[in-house]
Amino acid sequence: MSEKKSVAAQHRESGFVEAVITRCLSDKGLSARLRRADNPATEYQSWDLLGRMGIDLENDNQRLPFVTVAAAIAKTKAEKNGRLSLGSALAACYEDGNKSDQATARLRRLLACNELEELCRILRPMLALIDSKVDQTLDFTRLLIQLRKFGYNAQSIKAQWAQEFYSQALASVEAAV
Repeated sequence: MSEKKSVAAQHRESGFVEAVITRCLSDKGLSARLRRADNPATEYQSWDLLGRMGIDLENDNQRLPFVTVAAAIAKTKAEKNGRLSLGSALAACYEDGNKSDQATARLRRLLACNELEELCRILRPMLALIDSKVDQTLDFTRLLIQLRKFGYNAQSIKAQWAQEFYSQALASVEAAV
């Protein structure tokens, strides 16, 4: 039963990501409104899209993950969902990868978040950094799933991000052997 719910939830997240990408590519006005959605003062500009997609606008735990991901998609001007995980992308922002003190500090700040609202606030500049430094597109569906689960499974989500971040070193060591 829970496996069916998990599959249905994944379809919801992937459907949302695909819909936002498609709408942003075809509607520049919507894209501009979504780019402003990561600011709490102008977030309401995304509510028409979120409301139409069945997102509970009064529930921060439901709304904030969708707003954060929609704004990130609009800002990156993504043409399709990517395959890059958040932890890997954060490491890829720096020449030294996960050995960089700055990258490690950013990861630690991310892992120190305990509330979804704080996490989304900390993520916004990180997503902008990733967009400016990394050539690959994030896996927005994976990120949305992680953000939605953060409220009740934070330790597991944090462990995923740390594993993604530090697995960069494992991949490069294995490639050298």
